[in-house]
Amino acid sequence: MQDKIDIVTIGEALIELSADTKLSSADCMTKYYGGDALATAIAALRSGSNVGFITKVGNDSFKEFLLQSWQAEGLDISQIKLADEPNGLYFIARESLNEKEIVYYRRKIAPSKLSVDDISEDYIKNSKIVYSSGITQSLSLSAKEAVKKAFLLAKENSLYTAYDPNYYSQIMNSDDAKENFNDIISTTDILFMSTKHDTVNLLEVDSVENTIKKLWDGGVSVIVIKDSEKGGYYTGYNGNVLFTDFYTREVIDTTSSGDAFNGGFLHALTHGYTPFEAASYASVVAGLQAKGIGAIKSIPYKEEILAAYKGGQA
Repeated sequence: MQDKIDIVTIGEALIELSADTKLSSADCMTKYYGGDALATAIAALRSGSNVGFITKVGNDSFKEFLLQSWQAEGLDISQIKLADEPNGLYFIARESLNEKEIVYYRRKIAPSKLSVDDISEDYIKNSKIVYSSGITQSLSLSAKEAVKKAFLLAKENSLYTAYDPNYYSQIMNSDDAKENFNDIISTTDILFMSTKHDTVNLLEVDSVENTIKKLWDGGVSVIVIKDSEKGGYYTGYNGNVLFTDFYTREVIDTTSSGDAFNGGFLHALTHGYTPFEAASYASVVAGLQAKGIGAIKSIPYKEEILAAYKGGQA
């Protein structure tokens, strides 16, 4: 285990098999790995944070590929346990930005066996921020309970918690997403949402500003809301709301760009940036990631991010 962990993320890991043509006509595919909480972890790690990941990995043919890849990245995997269930996977095909196919196989997979027994108080206490998502909660009741325990332990030890509902209709229904949101929001300090998916399905509020005010009143300290139509992010903190433009709109693949943003934001917060500065930094991370192909494969590294950020392009 690292001497000190900046960020701990809890969630699923999936095998990613991708092609640049329709799935029906693809003769070969590129293997990598994905998963929303894992993408957030890798984005923070490649920016320079010490990051730990809590999940369960299936004891199948992909096990060594996953564990060896994460170790090579420098991800702390001391809390990862094996399970007899298989690793999940998804197929993704991109003919163009507006033509994308995704097929998931994530039922009864190893990460669904996450439970409160996988959450170590000593490990949580050794971190600064604990992060998870609605997708993690949707894996199983025991995974949902694991997230809740981790957040409660973080609060008991005066640590920050960060959460993204990450509502996605292909994975969960809106009623379950609302239940997951309500189950965790009272212990959440930093909240990531989007106007396209989250606010419209989880909160009945008529504007971004009123959404932020409602969440402030509920005890959330920092709120970041992605607004794709406006082309940027609203960050609410300490009574102020600031809008940050997308780093770029010239993108190739936006798969997991929101998760990359979250990782960049949490890295910046743990390294002395204000929430408003963190949004600018994270916008660069997400923008550079979306210029490539692959949920995690295209996440940029620190040198590339800082060159863009310091160059005044953020």
